[in-house]
Amino acid sequence: MSMPSSAPDRRVTGQRSRQRGVTLVELIVAMVVISVGLAGILLAFNVSVRGSADPMVERQLVSIAEALMEEVQQAAFTYCDPDDAKAETATGPGDCATTPEAMGPEAGDARPFDNVNDYNGLALAAITDVAGVAVPYLGGYSASVAVAPVVLNTITEASGNALRISVTATGPGGQSFTLEGYRARYAPNDIP
Repeated sequence: MSMPSSAPDRRVTGQRSRQRGVTLVELIVAMVVISVGLAGILLAFNVSVRGSADPMVERQLVSIAEALMEEVQQAAFTYCDPDDAKAETATGPGDCATTPEAMGPEAGDARPFDNVNDYNGLALAAITDVAGVAVPYLGGYSASVAVAPVVLNTITEASGNALRISVTATGPGGQSFTLEGYRARYAPNDIP
């Protein structure tokens, strides 16, 4: 019978020494990989935080343009001024009792205008409601409106019976948003 030896088995010791930890090279490589990954994540986070105010500006621009477009499209679209005695029956500019409508506001007209084409050339340096009161928190915004005759399906541009309305809202930093809409004359006039 043989006595057990007190010396450790070399095969077991060799396996254990390989499993004890990582080498210095492996540690440095792991630190570099983790650092590069973390730097990429922080860079992406920084970019998203820096641009987080932009969606609010974009939403404000869209809201301003939509509100102004709605105001313009709700105005009358007649051959004559809506206060004209023949505004409801005129079938052309020659049928008006007074001066027919033209692009841009008539002398003495103020917002809200009484006809769609009166809004042509409107420029708001500050965003105001229809009464001219400045809207709070929109100090850095402005808007403009352009109205022009357009070909729309079978309606010719020369007839003036279809208009393209372009509303451009501009925000802080020069960011802008343009909304386009159309208005057609029918029956032969449209008096609200």
